[in-house]
Amino acid sequence: MIESSSQIRVRYAETDTMGVAYHGNYLTWFEVARVELFDRLGAPYTGFEKQGYFLPVLSAEARYLLPARFDDRLTVTVSMSEKPRARIHLQYNVECDGRLLATGSTSHGFMDANGKALRPPERFIELIEKHWS
Repeated sequence: MIESSSQIRVRYAETDTMGVAYHGNYLTWFEVARVELFDRLGAPYTGFEKQGYFLPVLSAEARYLLPARFDDRLTVTVSMSEKPRARIHLQYNVECDGRLLATGSTSHGFMDANGKALRPPERFIELIEKHWS
């Protein structure tokens, strides 16, 4: 398993008039955590793109348990519990002060610029193996 956490501060622009974070922002926060995870692995998104690989979202899900509010300091944890083959499956937890606010998941496929499915780059698989625990 591979896991990484990112810190997010809920901005005023991300909330409604009641100070509650808009539900669509959670997917953006998932992306922030995912990009940071890949950076920490040594496989930044920009490197994939330079090699002609793209990682579109194939599915996304979020479950909202408690509201995030303006100025909350969130911890978004992303985990990979199965090694990627043709797809990458990731799970997310959003917490604030030890309270679980939301959970979610995304699936991604490696594709070329024309949308043709590709196997993950060998270097990416090597990095996953290196960091797997």
